[in-house]
Amino acid sequence: MNQIGNSFTSIEQVANQYLTQDDKKTQRQNSTGVSFEDVLRQQLAGNRIETDSTLKFSKHANMRLEQREISLSTDQSQRLEAGVQKASEKGIKESLVIVDSLAFIVNVPNQTVVTAMDQTESMDKVFTNIDGAVII
Repeated sequence: MNQIGNSFTSIEQVANQYLTQDDKKTQRQNSTGVSFEDVLRQQLAGNRIETDSTLKFSKHANMRLEQREISLSTDQSQRLEAGVQKASEKGIKESLVIVDSLAFIVNVPNQTVVTAMDQTESMDKVFTNIDGAVII
């Protein structure tokens, strides 16, 4: 077990010694020559490195799509993803995304469609447990 010597009397002294190092030392670069700070700035600016950004469908959502005989066209899928992106930009966590006559409840941080329905199936047209809606 590693122990810190008794030379420090407070957490502030430890933090000051280890967290206020020279900027040159803290801007370490990875093997590609890009610093962590640069990667973080790109991510925050929305210049994301290529990743698989397709939505996932939960088991429940897949069951509902099958039961309700709903199939998404390529255009509708792209619009659904665009709606989820807009919800993410606005800070929405649980979103209702409406594409044509289809309604989707999406967990935005996980990029997962939780359930899906045709709007004509919802007699009450009441959606709960959402904190935002995007109509595409």
